[in-house]
Amino acid sequence: MIYHVVKYGDPVLETPAEPVTDFGTSELKQLVDDMFETMYDAPGIGLAAIQVAVPLRLITMDLSKKEGETNPRVFINPEILSSSEELSPYEEGCLSIPEYYEEVERPARVRVRFMDIDGKIHEEDAEGLYATCIQHEIDHLNGVLFIDYLSKLKRDMVMKKFKKAAKLAAK
Repeated sequence: MIYHVVKYGDPVLETPAEPVTDFGTSELKQLVDDMFETMYDAPGIGLAAIQVAVPLRLITMDLSKKEGETNPRVFINPEILSSSEELSPYEEGCLSIPEYYEEVERPARVRVRFMDIDGKIHEEDAEGLYATCIQHEIDHLNGVLFIDYLSKLKRDMVMKKFKKAAKLAAK
């Protein structure tokens, strides 16, 4: 099932997500499958459950670059354990803020802890696109959007654009 991706301006995106407590269930597996289907359909490289109005600490991600190749990853209850002092700029976009891209500086490397669908704990070091994407998606789980890192002027421009689009859609 393809979910509706919640768009900027919806207060659900500012809501911190709750930890997943039931692992290995058919409901959790179905949610993960549906999130991947939604993410690939969008198309996107990462999706937080809160973006489909499911307030759980769950992320799907696929950073594969070759056409026809996939590398689906699931991160449940993820947390950043440490971050490098070195920052790295990366142009970010978001399925909840379609057609808007802006450069954001984030730590170049992070260590992340997360659980898989069966509740097994993993720790990994991330850098490059992986580091940027995992930080972006964990921010979603905490009610933070990438535009929150931008200047007030740039955020206001995004807000105006989306309010105008919402008015046009309502007509």
